[in-house]
Amino acid sequence: MPDELARTLLSEQQIRVRVADMAAEIDADYAGRDLLLIGVLKGAVMLTADLARALEHTNVEMDWTSVSSYGSGSTTSGVVRMLKEPDSDIAGRHVLLVEDTTDSGLTLAWLLENLRARGAASVEICTLLRKPELALVEVAVRYVGFDIPPEFVVGYGLDYAQRYRTLPYIAVLAPHVYATS
Repeated sequence: MPDELARTLLSEQQIRVRVADMAAEIDADYAGRDLLLIGVLKGAVMLTADLARALEHTNVEMDWTSVSSYGSGSTTSGVVRMLKEPDSDIAGRHVLLVEDTTDSGLTLAWLLENLRARGAASVEICTLLRKPELALVEVAVRYVGFDIPPEFVVGYGLDYAQRYRTLPYIAVLAPHVYATS
């Protein structure tokens, strides 16, 4: 493990098992219906792809959105900006918003309102990681991979300064790496 990483929080195997379990729940909930997965770029790319491949009984279409509430720092600014709109027509569709991490809830609350305003038949949330201690607003997340402590984590799509996304596991980033940001 590089010296920039304090420790492994979730192994590749733990993530693989939990994604398969969430896919089974989603398959059961959406049986017989088409589902539009909207991955939140860039952090949810790995989760969205793995989840789509694991869904065995649900017709799935994938799309993407990109929002920003962080700027260049490591804490949320609280102001959400949409950088990329989904390409799909959402009206009348069952949408599963796929997010890497849920912390303050501000970004997800904004995205939920935005997708509902576009006329989605339903909108639910799937997140790999949830940091309950950092919640500022209550957002109903239907599928949660793992509840974790409020630490800065990287890997499996999550980055710091565009690094570490391709790690197959989730690691805690050593504070000295981002302390000067």
